[in-house]
Amino acid sequence: MEKSYTFDGPEGQRTLAGLFDGRSQLIVSHSMFGPGWKEGCAGCSFRSDHVDGALVHLEHHDVSFVTISRAPLAEIEAFKRRMGWRFRWLSSCDSDFNCDYRVSFTKEELATGKTDYNYGSSGYLSEEMSGLSVFYKDDVGDIFHTYSTFGRGDEMVDTTYMYLDLTPKGRNETGPDFNLGDWVRHHDRYGVVDGGGRFVAAQPAESSCRCGDKQV
Repeated sequence: MEKSYTFDGPEGQRTLAGLFDGRSQLIVSHSMFGPGWKEGCAGCSFRSDHVDGALVHLEHHDVSFVTISRAPLAEIEAFKRRMGWRFRWLSSCDSDFNCDYRVSFTKEELATGKTDYNYGSSGYLSEEMSGLSVFYKDDVGDIFHTYSTFGRGDEMVDTTYMYLDLTPKGRNETGPDFNLGDWVRHHDRYGVVDGGGRFVAAQPAESSCRCGDKQV
C-alpha cells in the first residue's frame, strides 16, 4: 500500500499503520454507519455482537481488530455505548478509506444507477455497504492489503450462523428477504413476537440494512 489513511478515534487521530498496535496483522470490519444515521445497520451490528469475546484470543495471536465507519466519531461513540461493545471503532469521515475499499459511494456514483461492490456491479444503491478487509505489516513497516470480502462473504465470522447451521431448521430465513433481514434485530430490540413466531423490532428501525443481501 502506498496511500496513507488517518482515522478519528477516542484517543485522537490514528494512522492505518498505528492500528496494528505492534502486531503484524490487522482485521478491519467495514460497518454500515453513515453520517447522520441514528444507528448502525442491524446486520453489521449482528456481526459486531460476535467480536468482543474473540478479541483477547486474536490479540494474543498477532492479530489486531478494528471497526471503521464513515459516521463522525461522536455518533459512533453514542451507538457503541448503547450496544455495550468494547472493540475499537474509528471514524473515516475525513478519509478516502471507505470509498477506496468500495464500502462507501459518492453521490456521483449512485447517480449512475450502479455501484462497484463485491467484485462486480451492483444494482442496489446505498451510500454505505459492509465488508471485511485484512492487512499485513512486515518487519520494515510496509503494509499489504491481503484480503477483502463483502456481502454474504462475511457471514463466516457470525458465530450465531454457525450454531444455526447445526440445528434441524438451520438458518430458517424463509422470507421475505431470505437473509438475516428476515429476523435479525439490534440486540436491544428483540422482545415482541408476531403471529408467525418471528421477532420484530420493539420500535421502528431508523436505518436500512443490506449486510445480508445475496451477493455473487
